[in-house]
Amino acid sequence: MGICNIIFFFFVLLQVFLIVNGDGEGGVFKVKHKFGGEANRSLKDLTVHDKNRHGRYLAAIDVPLGGDGKATGTGLYYTKLAIGSPSKDYFLHVDTGSDILWVNCVQCSPCAKDTDIDDLTLKLYDPKSSVTAALVPCSSGFCTNFNKGPIPSCVSNGVCAYGLQYGDGSGSVGYFVQDVIGFDQVFGNLQTTTGNSSITFGCGLQQTGNLASSAGALDGLIGFGASSTSMLSQLASSGKVKKKFAHCLDSKNGGGIFAIGDVVHPTLKTTPLVPNVSHYNVNMESVQVGNTVLKIPKQVFTAGDGKGTIIDSGTTLAYLPGEIFDPLRQLILTSQANLNIHLVDNLLECFKFDKSIDDSFPTVTFGFENSLKLNVYPHDYLVPYENEWCFGWQDSENLQSDVVKDLIILGDLVLTNKLVLYDLENQVLGLLDYNCSSTIGLKDEASGAVNQVGSHDLSSSPVRYHMDFGRVMKFFLLSLIMLYNCI
Repeated sequence: MGICNIIFFFFVLLQVFLIVNGDGEGGVFKVKHKFGGEANRSLKDLTVHDKNRHGRYLAAIDVPLGGDGKATGTGLYYTKLAIGSPSKDYFLHVDTGSDILWVNCVQCSPCAKDTDIDDLTLKLYDPKSSVTAALVPCSSGFCTNFNKGPIPSCVSNGVCAYGLQYGDGSGSVGYFVQDVIGFDQVFGNLQTTTGNSSITFGCGLQQTGNLASSAGALDGLIGFGASSTSMLSQLASSGKVKKKFAHCLDSKNGGGIFAIGDVVHPTLKTTPLVPNVSHYNVNMESVQVGNTVLKIPKQVFTAGDGKGTIIDSGTTLAYLPGEIFDPLRQLILTSQANLNIHLVDNLLECFKFDKSIDDSFPTVTFGFENSLKLNVYPHDYLVPYENEWCFGWQDSENLQSDVVKDLIILGDLVLTNKLVLYDLENQVLGLLDYNCSSTIGLKDEASGAVNQVGSHDLSSSPVRYHMDFGRVMKFFLLSLIMLYNCI
């Protein structure tokens, strides 16, 4: 009878461990739109956001200071990340157009003290309050990679500092620290548990320009760029995740899915990523409006020399060079000849229209290398504003930068309600029309199982425990058998 008690007790402990911890694969982030979805969009906010953004990060490509980390001061989507031991939650811009994760630190001055985002309170990170925090020396491999080489002025025990200056006059200065981050790890179907890893990120001491403004301010930024200094690359190099991620941004509810891992459901058609560039560039080959294929010179699509197509969820609208924008605009607007078009805030062309826009205006289809198609529907490119509809396509010259006037930049306007896959291991990008309030399937590399991840499948507390019904039933039945044999 004694040995049965021991076996039974051990079995109980084992099953509890399996139920609470389990094996996970991939990380999940709950994302939210700062303007709360379509109904709360402000045209001025959206266009000013894009001008500020590309005035900064594209200028930083040409004149990088302290590496290639590019920041955005007014990102549209944000997520929550636990940092430190004990952990605290920080709300961060989500940006596929930059690499570095950074948060504002306790010594930061000036930094935004409050934000105009509803129900959010800003906080500052204090490395001294975390028992797992450590300064990153300037002699470290991370610092060398960030600065594209050794720092000549590096002294013994010197910290790795960063300084970023952007084209619109804003900037960020600070130093790098290493600490533990917590994230929601996929545990089973529609289940997550807390995973953690030690990564290197920026501790901001000074923000200038728009980065110090309370307009849309958050605690920092999380960059999902492809460089070795990004959080994604650090997690992948430590074996925590695959170097793959996907997002599905819900325009109606202002949220969606942002997951790190191998997406196996649904199946996405892919196009190659352009190698050796700073952003997620792809090769566009055609533009079709309704049944009409636009006659665009091939050199307009050519990547390099300030040209090409950037996929960027941090940009609000969609920007096209004049050779594409002008004929596209003409074909769309001439489909309804009696529109009374006027400018709103000297920014966007708007008009009243009482009929169904999806039945009355043409779909725009972009064709990419490897026969990938991206459909942009009228309800995507026509933005509702005060009982009117506004034309979301923009001429790249409206960004008022010579650097971007020939670029094709596909942002939030065309990426919402699409599943977008960034597969950095195979250097491809996938796109698919998708219901972003549904689920996607992530593969568990250890077991081979495919776990479903939903748009609201995330914990709001630092630790989350889950009950697996199958394991509980197995535990219950085996327990009865053991007890029967011991009687």
